[in-house]
Amino acid sequence: MITRRTRADALRVLAMDAVQRANSGHPGAPMGMADMAEALWCGVLKHHPEVPSWFDRDRFVLSNGHASMLLYGLLHLAGYDVSIEDLKNFRKLHAPTAGHPEYGELPGVETTTGPLGQGVAMAVGMALAEKILAARFNRPGFPLVDHHTYVFLGDGCLMEGISQEAISLAGTLGLGKLICFYDANGISIDGKVEGWFTEDVPGRFRAAGWDVWDDLDGHDGDAVAAALAAARSSDRPALLVCKTEIGFGSPAKAGTASVHGSPLGDEEIAATRAALGWNEPPFVIPEAVRESWDGRARGAEAYAAWCDLKARYAEAHPEAHAEFEAALAAVPATVLDALTEFAAAAQGEGKALATRQSSKAALDVIAARLPSLFGGSADLSGSNGSRFDGARVVTAEAPDGNYFSWGVREFAMTAACNGMALHGGLLPYSATFLTFMDYARNAVRLAALMGVQNIFVYSHDSLAVGEDGPTHQPVEQLATLRMTPGLETWRPCDTVETAMAWREALARAEGPSALILSRQNLPVPARTPAQVAAIATGAYALEDAEAPELVLIATGSEVELALAAAATLRSEGRQVRVVSMPCVERFLASDAAAQAALLPPAVPRLIIEAAHPAPWWRLAGAQGQVLGVDQFGASGPGPEVLAAYGFTPEAVAAAARKLLDR
Repeated sequence: MITRRTRADALRVLAMDAVQRANSGHPGAPMGMADMAEALWCGVLKHHPEVPSWFDRDRFVLSNGHASMLLYGLLHLAGYDVSIEDLKNFRKLHAPTAGHPEYGELPGVETTTGPLGQGVAMAVGMALAEKILAARFNRPGFPLVDHHTYVFLGDGCLMEGISQEAISLAGTLGLGKLICFYDANGISIDGKVEGWFTEDVPGRFRAAGWDVWDDLDGHDGDAVAAALAAARSSDRPALLVCKTEIGFGSPAKAGTASVHGSPLGDEEIAATRAALGWNEPPFVIPEAVRESWDGRARGAEAYAAWCDLKARYAEAHPEAHAEFEAALAAVPATVLDALTEFAAAAQGEGKALATRQSSKAALDVIAARLPSLFGGSADLSGSNGSRFDGARVVTAEAPDGNYFSWGVREFAMTAACNGMALHGGLLPYSATFLTFMDYARNAVRLAALMGVQNIFVYSHDSLAVGEDGPTHQPVEQLATLRMTPGLETWRPCDTVETAMAWREALARAEGPSALILSRQNLPVPARTPAQVAAIATGAYALEDAEAPELVLIATGSEVELALAAAATLRSEGRQVRVVSMPCVERFLASDAAAQAALLPPAVPRLIIEAAHPAPWWRLAGAQGQVLGVDQFGASGPGPEVLAAYGFTPEAVAAAARKLLDR
């Protein structure tokens, strides 16, 4: 008979063998968490290794992602398409078994983790998505959406501030299908955490509205399984505090920091095998142990049952079923077409608005046609223009909503929206001031790294914020966003470009988008239908000349300055082309011929943007110049601050003359 401990030991030896072969990695945490993992994966976890992405599966998030070999071992043993060769190639270049779990590289990896704390925050988003969708679609006798989100986390996750934001949200929202396993081993890279982490963790979770099972022996699979069963019956999020020994089984290194992030070494691995009573050579798992781990038969049964339920649901509730299918599909063309029509109407109306107001108007169009849209703001709904007409705010008691006030939690908000996007069924966007993007920077980066469709709405985009002063006036944030691979950043100059930016963000399922919006009103310049359509290319000639001597390039509120300066220069007999470039990344993705046609290589360029100039020099070229901001702002009325930093039509015209007169 195969015991729980034998199954857990299989995980331990795979972890230590893979780390040793790679001569790199973290064997201690997988060895310590193996019993916890066995209790979950060989117990109640609902999953199907042969259909890993079926919608009603449980989600498993390894928040302490340095323990990646635990997850890879689990996937291999449970029957996923993860081979023993994949484990042998752990941490090798281009291997799917990376140093930290990476979304999209292996079946069964629900999210990229590694930066500590973000996994639990993304799991909160997953659990919230499950609760919202269950409220929307479940019917008596038809629990179409009915799954749990399980998280493994460690001391490092709980030391990161994002964890407090996340657990506070989970408790407030009553996310009863979120269950966290805390690997309380008391060790981090620098040693025993008692020197720098002494808080009452169970008390912290209880204060946030969680149920807590503490002082569990994390190496007693039966005790963990019993606590898990009790947690699953609760209507509140649950924390299982599992006391473990890092590197469990290693005679010389268990319980020490030396096993956290370094291979055990051949001698200690041999001693560990002897201590565990494991007699197999590296990477060899006895067939009986493999069979006891294999989750394919149980998974196939659960999956077939859900497919049958879904078929009966479709027959009993055809309209709801159609809505459910639509929620899992791409944004329909009807929504994109409606935004195109809205942009055309705004062009005809020509009404000056702050682009945050333009964004709100576009959201009204989207929300009326896209039930899967889910919005929210970090305590700035009115300032961001992020709350659309008819928004229904989610609460613990009324989860069937499409908007949430995240409170002052920019980091957890952004990470949770990543989790919602990964979960499926909802298309999230979140809003705050551009300067506060810094709080959420790492979650923005993870969205781009994973290629998930998460939309970031950032208002109050420049020195024009004015009286709030330099703490609220973004300078370097646009550069940071534009330098992030995989992220498209849109800075529209008016209502028309704002509508088209939303259209492109919704159409872009393969990655995140950021919309950068103004506080002040911006006029609508004249455009032809062809120019409106060209916005989607990222850059286009807003005003042209037959043989331009100079190209003025601007974004956002500075397009108005470029147009005014161009008028002055034309009155002096100069030939000037004005290019609006709302999305640099989209423009740079176009072919070289299209780029050269818009920006002729021999024609000098003046780029105008009230932000750090660094990313623009690649477009300015040797003949060009950038009028930007490379210092922090100042407190004062917005127009006066802009003028003080050289953002007036006169200053732009003067800079243009210098280029023309070289």
